[in-house]
Amino acid sequence: MTESSCQQPCARKVPIFTSLSDEDLAKVSAMIRHRKYEKGEALILEEQPSDTLYIIKNGHVKLLKMTPQGKEQILHILSTGDFFGELNIFNSDELSNFSAYALKTTHICMLTKDDMELLIRNNPDISLKLLKTVTKRLAHTEKLAQSLATKDPEIRIAYMIMEMGHKYGKPVKERIKVELPLSREEMANYVGVTRETISRKFSKFERLGIIEIKGTREITIQNMQLLNEYID
Repeated sequence: MTESSCQQPCARKVPIFTSLSDEDLAKVSAMIRHRKYEKGEALILEEQPSDTLYIIKNGHVKLLKMTPQGKEQILHILSTGDFFGELNIFNSDELSNFSAYALKTTHICMLTKDDMELLIRNNPDISLKLLKTVTKRLAHTEKLAQSLATKDPEIRIAYMIMEMGHKYGKPVKERIKVELPLSREEMANYVGVTRETISRKFSKFERLGIIEIKGTREITIQNMQLLNEYID
């Protein structure tokens, strides 16, 4: 595969670049640097400086913070077409407020702060699209905080299953098949419970006919209405 054929899809996959002309997309592709990260490899660490916008060409990335107790708190799970590091584009003096790790072999496209500033000057609507993405991330973080604030682990786990279904689910007749991007341990870190609690509650949801479990990385949401009742 040539470098240009590898670059072009990356620019086209990102929503903030959808308004660009073919000529401008070609310019973006010429600016992009590529890197492959293996599962578990860090893209960026919390409290480190960064002047790069990271775009996921394919794969999954988790954004997380470490709690005072030294445990992971996963903030976001990102996949193909998602990006992060946008806040450092506007203020490079800030240190990263999260770490990012590859959940599987992941191919990343990178644009520097200088390149992004040039793009934004020539295409001001990119700034608005970046702002919309930041706003959605903040709303997600607020929902996550509300979920973590509840004392009922079943509600937190039901919320997570619902979220994974919306983002990664594929309709199969009246059910939703979900390839889980997280391990049991990572799901536990995401919703603030133990790994044992995840396994126990998954088994309960399966007995109730809400989900069907297949291995450790696949579930099928059988009854969305019952799942919604836990969240409501």
